Amino acid sequence: MRSLSVISIALLAGAALAQAQRPSDADAEAAIEQSRQKALAYAKSLPDFVCTELIHRFYDTRHRGAWNPLDKLTIKLSYFEQKEDHKLMLIDGKPTDREFGSLEGASGVGEFGGTLRSIFDPASRATFHWESWKTVRKHRAAVYSYVVEAAYSRYTLMTGAVGSYNKAVVGFHGVLEIDAESGAVLHFTYEADHIPKELKLESAITKVDYDFADVGGRDYLLPSHSETEMHNPTVWMWNQMEFRQYSKFGSESIINFDTGK
Repeated sequence: MRSLSVISIALLAGAALAQAQRPSDADAEAAIEQSRQKALAYAKSLPDFVCTELIHRFYDTRHRGAWNPLDKLTIKLSYFEQKEDHKLMLIDGKPTDREFGSLEGASGVGEFGGTLRSIFDPASRATFHWESWKTVRKHRAAVYSYVVEAAYSRYTLMTGAVGSYNKAVVGFHGVLEIDAESGAVLHFTYEADHIPKELKLESAITKVDYDFADVGGRDYLLPSHSETEMHNPTVWMWNQMEFRQYSKFGSESIINFDTGK
């Protein structure tokens, strides 16, 4: 059995190592500035492309996290001149003429730079705090928490039925996992703060993962997976989103929407 003094020394050594790994305030701020420049230039750095977005939607009326499948949406997502366009192709594997914007339930956009830009834009006055180091897909990543106050936010929440939406701009907070070498964001979350009562929404949180994908023979860091969870007094909603089959935008783009899964 190890003595108390030996255990204490080990704990102190571990704490000293963690402290030694913590970047200085100046280094942490410099890393954020590097990521800021990356994020603000991100949308412009992307080529025009198309991809398949699969959305598996779930609900829980008992508020226990026991999720029931609602539907599976297959979407043709086009990114052209730095703008996203979502065209609903299949619902549960069957062709549909419904518009993406007409769907009830949880949905969202902004994975391709819009949300990151709203975090890092100096006008958002986000505050950042270094938290820890971690490994993300073999990359050493710095973990930062951040907060954007409502007065400087551009995060809009919408609830209600088509034609009678309630919406509000809210503040938000979350975490960023940033590649220590390149400054690129590999993962981030954002969660709404102080949601107005008229929206009848208790919480809303989104998580986004980025990975490299080939577009026209060149690798780009693009969304690979995303999740959104929203709670209201009557039902909880959870979306799992996957982004597949990236290809260069153009008449030659061919996407097989019969995903099979």
